[in-house]
Amino acid sequence: MSATQAILSLVLATMVFSVALDLRVADFRAVARTPRAVIAGLVPQFLLLPLATWGATLVLDLPPNIEAAAILVAACPGGALSNVVTHLGRGNTALSVSISAAASVLAIVLTPLNFTWMVSTNPATAGWLRQLSIDASDIWISLVVLLALPMILGMACAQRFPQATARIRKPLARASVGALLLFIAAGLVRDRHLLTAALLPQLGLVAGQNALGLALGWLGASAFGARGRDRRAITIEGGMQNSGLALGIIAVQFNADLGMVIIASLWGIWHIVSGLTLVALWRRLDARADA
Repeated sequence: MSATQAILSLVLATMVFSVALDLRVADFRAVARTPRAVIAGLVPQFLLLPLATWGATLVLDLPPNIEAAAILVAACPGGALSNVVTHLGRGNTALSVSISAAASVLAIVLTPLNFTWMVSTNPATAGWLRQLSIDASDIWISLVVLLALPMILGMACAQRFPQATARIRKPLARASVGALLLFIAAGLVRDRHLLTAALLPQLGLVAGQNALGLALGWLGASAFGARGRDRRAITIEGGMQNSGLALGIIAVQFNADLGMVIIASLWGIWHIVSGLTLVALWRRLDARADA
C-alpha cells in the first residue's frame, strides 16, 4: 500500500468512525419496535437496487470502471442526508433514522459482499479487475476491516464517552470529508482535460439509477404495506446512497480512478436534486390535501 492509499484509508476509517459516533442504542431499540418498516427500508438498499444495477451492467455495454462504480454506489448504504430529506418531505424521520442506523451496521458486511460478488460475476468488471491485478476477495477482506473496526470503535466510544464524542463528532466528520474531497479535487484538477460534455451520458446513467432506487424504495414500501409518511421515508432511503463512502472506497481501493470518481461524485450531486424535487412534490400534494 502506498503512502497516499494509507492516508486515504485513515480518512475513510475516520469517516466511518464519525458516523458510528452518531449511533445510539435508542436507534436500535426503535428498529426492534418497528421491524417490518425497517426491513422494508433495508430491502431496496441492499437487495433490490444492487441486483437491478448488476443486471443492468450485464446488459449495457459500458466501460468496466463505470459499471464497477455503479455497482459500488448501489452496494453502499443510505447516507445521513436521507434523514434530512425525509424530514423536509414530511416523511417519518424517526423511521428514516432507524433504517440508517441499521444500514450503517449491516453495511460492514453487505457492502463488501454485494460489491465483490457482483463485480466478480460480471465478465467486463472481472476482467478489468484482473488487468489491475486486484483480487475481489482482497477487496472484501480489506473493506470489512476498514468498515468494521472504526464502526465498532466509534459505537463503543459513543456509549462510553457520550459527552466527549458529542463534541468531536461534527468537527471530525467535517475534517475527514474535507480531506477526502481535497484528494478527489486534486485528481479532478489533474485530469481536468477529460472533463467535457462527454460526461452527459454518465449523468444520465446516474439519474436513471437514482430514479430506479427511488422507484424500488416506493415499491418495496408498498409491498410491505407501508403508507403515508412511512412510505416517503422508505422511498428516500431507497434512492439516496452514501456516495461519500463510495468515493472513499474508490480512493483507497482503486487509486481514485477518474471514471469511478465521476460516477460517485455525480451521485452525490444528483441525489440531492432528486430528493429535493420529491420534497417539493410532496409538499405541494400536502398543500392541496389541506386546502
